[in-house]
Amino acid sequence: MTQTLLSLGHGFSARALTRILPPGWRVIGTTRDPGKAEALRAEGVEPVIWPDTDLTPLIAQATHLLTSVAPGPAGDAVLNDYADVLRGARHLKWVGYLSTTGVYGDHGGDWVDESSPLTPATRRGIARVQAEAEWAELGLPLHIFRLAGIYGPGRGPFAKVRNGTARRIIKPGQVFSRTHVDDIAQVLLASINRPNPGAAYNVCDDDPAPPQDVIAHAAELLGLPVPPAIPFDQAEMTPMARSFYAESKKVRNDRIKDELGVVLKYPDYRSGLAALLAAEDR
Repeated sequence: MTQTLLSLGHGFSARALTRILPPGWRVIGTTRDPGKAEALRAEGVEPVIWPDTDLTPLIAQATHLLTSVAPGPAGDAVLNDYADVLRGARHLKWVGYLSTTGVYGDHGGDWVDESSPLTPATRRGIARVQAEAEWAELGLPLHIFRLAGIYGPGRGPFAKVRNGTARRIIKPGQVFSRTHVDDIAQVLLASINRPNPGAAYNVCDDDPAPPQDVIAHAAELLGLPVPPAIPFDQAEMTPMARSFYAESKKVRNDRIKDELGVVLKYPDYRSGLAALLAAEDR
């Protein structure tokens, strides 16, 4: 029997998942940009321009649903239009919601896991907590994936280091967790193969690290000078960039290993950056 994945907001992480789905899957992916439709089609995905297209018949055809759509000022755009349709979609075998570790807020550099209180410090984090709760209320076989900072092919520090725009912003005690997109993909596939409705999973590597260490390592890999350190209180930053520094925490990932049997391809930023650089040379 053909399995059909409806991927709402078919972006970086969802595209990585579709690359590792076994043969026989049908994937329908939505995008707001008509220019991206042909690129998705070339990857074997049936592109749908949304919100210009009614998703009701596509939801009816899906066996699995993944949403990567971030909530906006008006809330979750999918739920705003399709909450009632989804509430009646009892045929779905698995539903995945891509959230963020920002839902935990600031923990002063301490560890958090999936049982930690959700105390977001930013508007984006508050909106994510609300969206998680609204999806949970639908009664679907929901799985929540709280993603750390995502990097991967085309999304890493190398370009900024090369063009001289990378900055090592120093805020004492600041630490971030991060994750390679290929590890996100394998976590999603493992969950599809081993559903556990109601579960939430942190998706991150084993090595939370200060952001300046990552930039310095990228420069060293490239054989370029390490960018100078800039104190946080002297750094010119956008409000969004500054908001990331409002929260400091280390994220535990035991559940993806213990429940889903995931073995991370890139357990730390050093292995992940090395792989990105090696791929550039191929």
